[in-house]
Amino acid sequence: MSELPRGATIRKDAGLYGYERALRRHGIDPIAGVDEAGRGACAGPLVAGAAILPPGKAGIVPGLADSKLLTERARERCYDQIVRRALSWSVVVISHEECDRLGMHVANVEALRRAVALLDLPPSYVLTDGFPVDGLGVPGLAVWKGDRVAACISAASVLAKVTRDRIMGELDARWPEYDFKTHKGYITDAHTAALAEHGPSPIHRMRFVNVRRAAGLEAGIESAP
Repeated sequence: MSELPRGATIRKDAGLYGYERALRRHGIDPIAGVDEAGRGACAGPLVAGAAILPPGKAGIVPGLADSKLLTERARERCYDQIVRRALSWSVVVISHEECDRLGMHVANVEALRRAVALLDLPPSYVLTDGFPVDGLGVPGLAVWKGDRVAACISAASVLAKVTRDRIMGELDARWPEYDFKTHKGYITDAHTAALAEHGPSPIHRMRFVNVRRAAGLEAGIESAP
Protein backbone atom coordinates (compact mmCIF):
# COMPACT_ATOMS: atom_id res chain seq x y z
CA MET A 1 0.00 0.00 0.00
CA SER A 2 1.40 3.41 -0.92
CA GLU A 3 -1.41 5.86 -0.15
CA LEU A 4 -3.27 7.17 2.87
CA PRO A 5 -6.61 5.62 3.81
CA ARG A 6 -9.60 6.99 1.90
CA GLY A 7 -10.58 10.39 3.25
CA ALA A 8 -7.35 11.01 5.14
CA THR A 9 -5.52 14.19 4.19
CA ILE A 10 -2.40 15.93 5.46
CA ARG A 11 -2.36 19.70 5.51
CA LYS A 12 0.86 21.38 4.47
CA ASP A 13 1.06 23.09 7.84
CA ALA A 14 0.24 19.93 9.82
CA GLY A 15 3.75 19.79 11.26
CA LEU A 16 5.93 16.85 12.17
CA TYR A 17 3.10 14.93 13.89
CA GLY A 18 0.48 15.46 11.18
CA TYR A 19 0.69 12.00 9.60
CA GLU A 20 0.18 10.22 12.91
CA ARG A 21 -2.75 12.47 13.85
CA ALA A 22 -4.44 11.93 10.48
CA LEU A 23 -4.11 8.15 10.73
CA ARG A 24 -5.37 8.07 14.30
CA ARG A 25 -8.44 10.11 13.30
CA HIS A 26 -9.27 7.14 11.06
CA GLY A 27 -8.84 4.67 13.90
CA ILE A 28 -5.40 3.48 12.81
CA ASP A 29 -3.04 2.89 15.71
CA PRO A 30 -0.30 2.04 16.66
CA ILE A 31 1.79 3.63 13.89
CA ALA A 32 5.45 2.77 13.38
CA GLY A 33 8.11 4.72 11.54
CA VAL A 34 11.19 3.03 10.14
CA ASP A 35 14.40 4.41 8.64
CA GLU A 36 18.04 3.50 8.08
CA ALA A 37 21.50 4.98 8.46
CA GLY A 38 24.63 4.11 6.53
CA ARG A 39 23.27 3.00 3.18
CA GLY A 40 25.61 5.33 1.29
CA ALA A 41 28.69 4.60 3.38
CA CYS A 42 31.40 2.36 1.95
CA ALA A 43 32.53 1.11 5.36
CA GLY A 44 30.84 -0.20 8.47
CA PRO A 45 27.38 -1.63 9.05
CA LEU A 46 23.95 -0.60 7.86
CA VAL A 47 21.61 0.21 10.76
CA ALA A 48 17.82 0.44 10.72
CA GLY A 49 15.60 1.82 13.45
CA ALA A 50 11.87 1.59 14.09
CA ALA A 51 9.76 3.53 16.57
CA ILE A 52 6.17 3.83 17.76
CA LEU A 53 5.48 7.09 19.56
CA PRO A 54 2.45 7.46 21.84
CA PRO A 55 -0.35 9.88 20.91
CA GLY A 56 -0.66 13.32 22.43
CA LYS A 57 1.90 15.22 24.46
CA ALA A 58 3.60 12.03 25.64
CA GLY A 59 4.75 11.37 22.08
CA ILE A 60 6.18 14.83 21.41
CA VAL A 61 9.98 14.62 21.45
CA PRO A 62 11.57 18.03 22.12
CA GLY A 63 13.82 19.10 19.27
CA LEU A 64 13.00 16.10 17.08
CA ALA A 65 13.91 16.44 13.40
CA ASP A 66 15.62 14.54 10.61
CA SER A 67 18.74 13.10 12.24
CA LYS A 68 20.94 14.51 9.47
CA LEU A 69 19.81 18.05 10.36
CA LEU A 70 20.66 17.74 14.05
CA THR A 71 23.99 18.22 15.77
CA GLU A 72 25.54 15.20 17.46
CA ARG A 73 24.58 16.55 20.88
CA ALA A 74 21.00 17.22 19.78
CA ARG A 75 20.71 13.72 18.31
CA GLU A 76 21.87 12.20 21.58
CA ARG A 77 19.29 14.23 23.51
CA CYS A 78 16.55 13.15 21.11
CA TYR A 79 17.72 9.54 21.30
CA ASP A 80 17.34 9.52 25.08
CA GLN A 81 13.87 11.07 24.82
CA ILE A 82 12.75 8.61 22.13
CA VAL A 83 13.89 5.60 24.14
CA ARG A 84 12.10 7.02 27.19
CA ARG A 85 8.86 7.98 25.44
CA ALA A 86 8.37 5.35 22.71
CA LEU A 87 5.74 2.67 23.20
CA SER A 88 8.11 0.38 21.34
CA TRP A 89 11.41 0.79 19.49
CA SER A 90 14.05 -1.38 17.87
CA VAL A 91 17.41 -1.20 16.14
CA VAL A 92 18.86 -3.69 13.66
CA VAL A 93 22.51 -3.85 12.61
CA ILE A 94 23.41 -5.39 9.24
CA SER A 95 27.11 -6.16 8.99
CA HIS A 96 29.29 -5.01 6.11
CA GLU A 97 29.67 -8.67 5.13
CA GLU A 98 25.91 -9.07 4.78
CA CYS A 99 25.70 -5.80 2.85
CA ASP A 100 28.25 -7.19 0.40
CA ARG A 101 26.49 -10.53 0.17
CA LEU A 102 22.99 -9.13 -0.39
CA GLY A 103 23.74 -5.86 -2.20
CA MET A 104 22.81 -2.54 -0.65
CA HIS A 105 19.18 -2.27 -1.78
CA VAL A 106 18.29 -5.78 -0.65
CA ALA A 107 20.19 -5.29 2.61
CA ASN A 108 18.38 -2.01 3.20
CA VAL A 109 14.92 -3.51 2.67
CA GLU A 110 15.82 -6.50 4.84
CA ALA A 111 17.04 -4.20 7.64
CA LEU A 112 13.79 -2.21 7.58
CA ARG A 113 11.71 -5.38 7.67
CA ARG A 114 13.69 -6.76 10.60
CA ALA A 115 13.39 -3.52 12.55
CA VAL A 116 9.59 -3.56 12.24
CA ALA A 117 9.44 -7.28 13.07
CA LEU A 118 11.42 -6.69 16.28
CA LEU A 119 8.93 -4.19 17.70
CA ASP A 120 7.32 -5.78 20.75
CA LEU A 121 4.13 -3.83 19.99
CA PRO A 122 2.94 -4.91 16.52
CA PRO A 123 2.03 -1.82 14.46
CA SER A 124 -1.19 -1.45 12.51
CA TYR A 125 0.46 0.85 9.96
CA VAL A 126 4.05 1.67 8.97
CA LEU A 127 5.48 4.90 7.56
CA THR A 128 8.69 4.51 5.55
CA ASP A 129 11.12 7.10 4.26
CA GLY A 130 11.10 7.64 0.51
CA PHE A 131 10.14 4.27 -0.92
CA PRO A 132 7.62 1.53 -0.13
CA VAL A 133 8.78 -1.60 1.67
CA ASP A 134 6.84 -4.78 1.05
CA GLY A 135 6.77 -7.76 3.38
CA LEU A 136 5.96 -5.75 6.52
CA GLY A 137 2.72 -7.63 7.11
CA VAL A 138 0.65 -4.45 7.60
CA PRO A 139 -0.39 -1.50 5.42
CA GLY A 140 2.06 1.33 5.02
CA LEU A 141 2.92 4.54 3.27
CA ALA A 142 6.15 5.72 1.67
CA VAL A 143 6.60 9.37 2.62
CA TRP A 144 8.80 11.64 0.51
CA LYS A 145 11.50 13.03 2.80
CA GLY A 146 9.68 11.24 5.55
CA ASP A 147 12.41 11.81 8.13
CA ARG A 148 11.65 15.54 7.85
CA VAL A 149 7.85 15.42 7.88
CA ALA A 150 6.73 12.42 9.98
CA ALA A 151 7.68 12.20 13.65
CA CYS A 152 7.87 8.42 13.90
CA ILE A 153 10.21 8.27 10.89
CA SER A 154 12.33 11.06 12.37
CA ALA A 155 12.51 9.10 15.60
CA ALA A 156 13.56 5.97 13.72
CA SER A 157 16.22 7.92 11.85
CA VAL A 158 17.66 9.23 15.13
CA LEU A 159 17.75 5.73 16.63
CA ALA A 160 19.52 4.38 13.57
CA LYS A 161 22.05 7.18 13.18
CA VAL A 162 23.02 7.47 16.85
CA THR A 163 23.49 3.71 17.04
CA ARG A 164 25.58 3.64 13.88
CA ASP A 165 27.68 6.66 14.87
CA ARG A 166 28.50 4.97 18.17
CA ILE A 167 29.54 1.81 16.33
CA MET A 168 31.75 3.78 13.95
CA GLY A 169 33.40 5.47 16.94
CA GLU A 170 34.23 2.05 18.36
CA LEU A 171 35.57 0.89 14.99
CA ASP A 172 37.72 4.02 14.79
CA ALA A 173 39.58 2.84 17.89
CA ARG A 174 40.50 -0.37 16.04
CA TRP A 175 41.44 1.30 12.75
CA PRO A 176 42.35 4.90 13.65
CA GLU A 177 44.20 5.47 10.38
CA TYR A 178 40.84 5.83 8.56
CA ASP A 179 39.30 8.39 10.97
CA PHE A 180 35.93 6.61 11.01
CA LYS A 181 34.83 8.69 14.02
CA THR A 182 34.75 11.79 11.80
CA HIS A 183 33.28 10.67 8.47
CA LYS A 184 31.47 7.54 9.74
CA GLY A 185 32.50 5.52 6.67
CA TYR A 186 31.11 7.94 4.09
CA ILE A 187 33.29 9.17 1.23
CA THR A 188 35.20 12.33 2.05
CA ASP A 189 38.52 13.62 0.78
CA ALA A 190 40.20 12.42 3.97
CA HIS A 191 38.60 8.97 3.69
CA THR A 192 39.62 8.70 0.04
CA ALA A 193 43.19 9.63 0.94
CA ALA A 194 43.26 7.02 3.73
CA LEU A 195 41.97 4.36 1.35
CA ALA A 196 44.66 5.26 -1.17
CA GLU A 197 47.39 5.09 1.47
CA HIS A 198 46.30 2.06 3.49
CA GLY A 199 43.96 0.13 1.21
CA PRO A 200 40.62 -1.17 2.50
CA SER A 201 40.16 -2.13 6.13
CA PRO A 202 38.39 -5.35 7.16
CA ILE A 203 35.13 -3.39 7.55
CA HIS A 204 35.04 -1.74 4.11
CA ARG A 205 32.30 -2.84 1.71
CA MET A 206 33.89 -4.54 -1.26
CA ARG A 207 30.92 -3.95 -3.57
CA PHE A 208 31.82 -0.28 -3.79
CA VAL A 209 33.95 0.72 -6.76
CA ASN A 210 36.23 3.03 -4.79
CA VAL A 211 36.97 0.29 -2.25
CA ARG A 212 37.71 -2.30 -4.92
CA ARG A 213 39.90 0.20 -6.72
CA ALA A 214 41.84 0.87 -3.52
CA ALA A 215 42.28 -2.89 -3.14
CA GLY A 216 43.68 -3.14 -6.66
CA LEU A 217 40.69 -5.13 -7.91
CA GLU A 218 38.54 -4.66 -10.97
CA ALA A 219 35.58 -2.27 -10.96
CA GLY A 220 32.89 -3.34 -8.52
CA ILE A 221 29.16 -3.69 -8.77
CA GLU A 222 28.03 -0.56 -6.96
CA SER A 223 29.35 2.95 -7.28
CA ALA A 224 30.17 5.02 -4.24
CA PRO A 225 27.79 7.95 -3.73
